[in-house]
Amino acid sequence: MESRNVVPPSSAFHLPVAQMRRVFQPEDVERKLAKLQGDESGNLHSTYRRMLERGPQRFQVKPSGVPDMAGLYQTLPNFTEVLDDVKRHVALSQDCPDGIEVTPILLLGPPGIGKTHFAKKLSELLGTGMTLVPMSSMTAGWLLSGSSSQWRGAKPGKVFEALVDGEYANPVIVVDEIDKASGDAQYDPLGALYSLLEHDTARAFTDEFAEVAIDASQVIWITTANDERSIPAPILNRMNVFEVAAPSLDAARQIARNMYQGIRSEHGWGEHFAAEPQDDVLDHLAELPPRDMRRALMTGFGNARLERRETLRVTDLPKSVLKKGQIGFLQ
Repeated sequence: MESRNVVPPSSAFHLPVAQMRRVFQPEDVERKLAKLQGDESGNLHSTYRRMLERGPQRFQVKPSGVPDMAGLYQTLPNFTEVLDDVKRHVALSQDCPDGIEVTPILLLGPPGIGKTHFAKKLSELLGTGMTLVPMSSMTAGWLLSGSSSQWRGAKPGKVFEALVDGEYANPVIVVDEIDKASGDAQYDPLGALYSLLEHDTARAFTDEFAEVAIDASQVIWITTANDERSIPAPILNRMNVFEVAAPSLDAARQIARNMYQGIRSEHGWGEHFAAEPQDDVLDHLAELPPRDMRRALMTGFGNARLERRETLRVTDLPKSVLKKGQIGFLQ
């Protein structure tokens, strides 16, 4: 592995690249390519060619020190325990050539409390990419591990795509709603995770389409679920399980305030609005799950702009928000 002191341009936090890491062996690909027959030169041939053209080296990034995570603790107050765990893993990788090795995470909690949003923020913190794998729409195991090249319409799986087509050796891969995975007697949607969630076996993960060993040992796994009872015990045992509760009322108001200010700062039109939202607006937004707050705010901003006002009013929020009871937070 080759050390570098460069920064990937997509890193939002300008984190230094610790090193470059091989995610596959080119000689393995060359052997597979040489064995292809003329009538097998479709997608598989193109995949091997693309692998060789891109090369095996990918960025393996990590912070140069334990980053200031105060902003995340503030914007994600109900994820404090998970953030503490991440901080410990980051600290272990400092002052040494090792990459960040995060034990796979299961975020367990009700819908809409920000589990997927947390994963996105974590990938931004670590300066790496993120791939979302929605298990609720999955009917076969090939979404993670690829499908056999002998099948019509076969293609590589999400793990292969993240590592081979992506820029990083240690991307964040989010397996969303793992408890809703469905399959039939022949295909286990979670089958690939038995090896992928184990650091040693993930070093030589084989996608069923490409049939070339891929080093997936550096992947940072985050899974989400509403109910752990349908998750096989051997998979649960491979993860650190964190029960994420809905935010308290005060925390929900803080989330709403941060979201208001975030949306305002992200858009050019934000300069037309007051820096701070009104208290009664925050009270109504706090009744929503964090997932619904952004949609409500965007509607509110739009209604206020139509009337050329710099201040959002409660009446600018969607009517559905005004009718909701206080179900988005804990008393």
